[in-house]
Amino acid sequence: MLNKVDEAGNIAEVMAEVGRRAKAAAAPLAIASTEQKNRALFAGADAVLASRDAILAANQLDLDNAAKAGMAASFIDRLKLDDKRLEAIAEGIRAIAALPDPVGEVIAAWDRPNGLHIERVRTPLGVIGVIYESRPNVTADAGALCLKAGNAVILRGGSDSIHSSQAIHKALVKGLEAGDLPVDAIQIVPVTDRAAVGEMLKGLDGAIDVIVPRGGKSLVARVQSEARVPVFAHLEGICHLYIDKTADLEMARKIALNAKMRRTGICGATETLLVDRAAAATHLVPVLDDLAASGCEIRASEEVKALYPSARLAEEADWSTEYLDAIISVKLVDGVGGAIAHIGQYSSHHTEAIIAEDADAVARFFNEIDSAILLHNASTQFADGGEFGMGAEIGIATGKMHARGPVGVEQLTSFKYCVRGNGQTRPV
Repeated sequence: MLNKVDEAGNIAEVMAEVGRRAKAAAAPLAIASTEQKNRALFAGADAVLASRDAILAANQLDLDNAAKAGMAASFIDRLKLDDKRLEAIAEGIRAIAALPDPVGEVIAAWDRPNGLHIERVRTPLGVIGVIYESRPNVTADAGALCLKAGNAVILRGGSDSIHSSQAIHKALVKGLEAGDLPVDAIQIVPVTDRAAVGEMLKGLDGAIDVIVPRGGKSLVARVQSEARVPVFAHLEGICHLYIDKTADLEMARKIALNAKMRRTGICGATETLLVDRAAAATHLVPVLDDLAASGCEIRASEEVKALYPSARLAEEADWSTEYLDAIISVKLVDGVGGAIAHIGQYSSHHTEAIIAEDADAVARFFNEIDSAILLHNASTQFADGGEFGMGAEIGIATGKMHARGPVGVEQLTSFKYCVRGNGQTRPV
């Protein structure tokens, strides 16, 4: 495996070759049988466990390098693999294998008056480039999801997890061999130089059909700014929870606490709490007491601070900040209309939730907010492909393309029209 520019030669040439090999592998993969793909996935999962010692030894090299570099404890925790996490990786691959094969699915069918029968059929996208940071499990998740959807994939993980990702990739290649599929169907970028990312964003001479970035704001921003091919991604998860005057108080307390504090560092964590001004006397203080008791810092509008003096006064920037931490901004609004207006101004179009018993308020919230995921009486932390029953996900997309919300195997496909006739010609 090449890791240095002087060993690899010209990075543009190296990456162009990766692209050519991926494109060549995509053609047979697109017509591979479900049985072949599943055999490759199950064998890949078995290989991950059979390679346990090698993967953990590779991971230890990454952990040692991270410690020497003074990486934060939270970073090292994301990087670390152990027996339990390897079991979870293998189980995740098996779960993807168990999903229905989207390729060839007839999405819609209809007949025309002239006798033509038209079908809209799912097809693979082709070659997907996945650029991610130092979470070695993404190597398995992304590789397995793309394979199930009939796509070749080029994986570019973080340099900090290079040894771990390479070891996991070797297990996936063993799976491809077991399924009699091209070993180039899942490739890992053979250089750690960041110039390789730039080459991927150019599209590798037309080889890459879609780029999926998975990582922090700076990575996603670069990809969205520089990519010359379509991108499935979200820049930020500025998620809102609105508590209506008709909300059940105990439900609101339970959901608000979970939405913010279950895991504060994920993109589906609530960052702003909006409370109906008509419910301030009944709902605001109990909900904020629960959050404060769990260690959450409250950043409040002037009106909220007057009712909850221990809160810190919010600044304008707070309403557009993705904290990814035990911090929440809180504001009173005039009913569901006020919530919709605030969300329209500050949302990143990721996930928003309403707690209410008023069906009209819920309908208006769902109809007027343009975010990828909307929830009623449920935590924003359900913004996850696994929780949607989609198996694993390759990420969350907030764009307006066909892939919006959790990006699973169906979202990693396109479609074509198959038209059947019996001799029809179009009139002059």
